[in-house]
Amino acid sequence: MPRYALLVEYDGAPFVGWQRQASGLSVQQVLEDAGASLNGGVPAPTMASGRTDAGVHAEGQVVQIDIALGLSPERLRDALNFHGRPHPVSVVKAAHAPAGWSARFSCTGRGYRYRILNRRARPALQAGRVWHVQGPLDAEVMHRAAQHLLGRHDFSAFRAAACQAKDALRTLDRLDVERQDDEILVRTEARSFLHHQVRNMVGTLVQVGLGRRPVEWPRQLLDGRDRTLAGQNAPAEGLTFLFARYPEGLDWR
Repeated sequence: MPRYALLVEYDGAPFVGWQRQASGLSVQQVLEDAGASLNGGVPAPTMASGRTDAGVHAEGQVVQIDIALGLSPERLRDALNFHGRPHPVSVVKAAHAPAGWSARFSCTGRGYRYRILNRRARPALQAGRVWHVQGPLDAEVMHRAAQHLLGRHDFSAFRAAACQAKDALRTLDRLDVERQDDEILVRTEARSFLHHQVRNMVGTLVQVGLGRRPVEWPRQLLDGRDRTLAGQNAPAEGLTFLFARYPEGLDWR
């Protein structure tokens, strides 16, 4: 059965997350059901480069999909977008997948962005896309604190209690914090992340940015490996999956 790669963007607000669940509509279900008309009426099996939680958005999610009907990438893209309406999921590009390629297991890097609106007035145009923090945040202090988390560590202090990963060892390649006008932007990259790792790191850095904790605190939490002592789990709505990297290029159409 032909396998394709999809470059997908979606608004995570109306979904229970990427993964198909009995409790509500998922991004995976939208794509698989949209592919059913091209797959003999059977939902087309998919796998994503990274599973996003309920409310988390994506600009560059990469998805594999197996379709019985052989199509050009352009026709597949257009057909999936047609049958996926009116849900806020869009296949931006498609490509023939190389032999043995997996959206998840072939991926060598993933990137996220977290947006914080840092002003007194609540968001109107950006509602559902940012975490609104009214107290003034010091982005420079947050960035300094973030640099102490880079490298390979046991990130138990920043993983969800329900995380199913076999261990908490991860290598954090990037964790940058900067201010752009009223927004604080947190950008992070790693080969893989633990469940809620990014949101827990952001919630901890915000405590530093508000002046409630010292710049050394996130590293102390990391070394202590106790999730109960860390900052809050930042809201899902501020998080966006930006990209997935692969060693082999994909001929996007």
